[in-house]
Amino acid sequence: MAPLLEIRDLHVQIKGKPILNGVSLIIEKGQIHAVMGPNGSGKSTLSYVIMGSPKYEVTKGSIWYQGEDITHMPPFERARKGIFLGFQYPHALPGVSVANFVRTAMKSVLGEEKGIKEFRKTLREKMALLEMDEKFATRYVNDGFSGGEKKRLEILQMACLTPKLAVLDETDSGLDIDALRVVANGINKSATAENAVLLVTHYQRILDYVKPNFVHVFIDGHIVQSGGPELAHELEKKGYEWLTEALKETV
Repeated sequence: MAPLLEIRDLHVQIKGKPILNGVSLIIEKGQIHAVMGPNGSGKSTLSYVIMGSPKYEVTKGSIWYQGEDITHMPPFERARKGIFLGFQYPHALPGVSVANFVRTAMKSVLGEEKGIKEFRKTLREKMALLEMDEKFATRYVNDGFSGGEKKRLEILQMACLTPKLAVLDETDSGLDIDALRVVANGINKSATAENAVLLVTHYQRILDYVKPNFVHVFIDGHIVQSGGPELAHELEKKGYEWLTEALKETV
């Protein structure tokens, strides 16, 4: 059986500037993968390319999802096939309520519109999961939201859309300890044996709550080392420079 996601020797550029330089990665159902690395290493680019952002150009390699080559598939088709991207900096949509936004997203991605009573029941259940007040549903999307509220909304969308592959780009960015705990709890409760999570993060702290099966370190646009959760703890203690220096010594 084909992996849920397989990235094969992926090279990506933007405006002629190389960003990813030969990334290969396999993710199976039931797994949580963490991608770590210093700023500018390409880890966030990977998340956008998996989702199909037209901003980036794939110059070599391919992306396979459930045995299908999706390298040049548009983002909306990837979403309908079960891929979700949680943004590091979600946009505000003044005038659009959270409830209407989530209901529209569910209809577009899942291909069917739930009755209003059924939708409200689902939304209340998922909001309770993220310790959200029900009044949150009437607010405009990310309009005046705190950093923690924006990230909770990203995880709320994920919980409602039930993707097979959730790609979360620095979901822990800007969160205080309480918001981090709630968001991590939402990720954990949404992770099952039938889906997978790719968690892009700069820091180890969220991995104290969301336990990854694998940790991958990005430097200069490619994965330089992979391991288990212990690798994240080593990075927390030593930083990324020790790994960069170690790589130089092997060249």
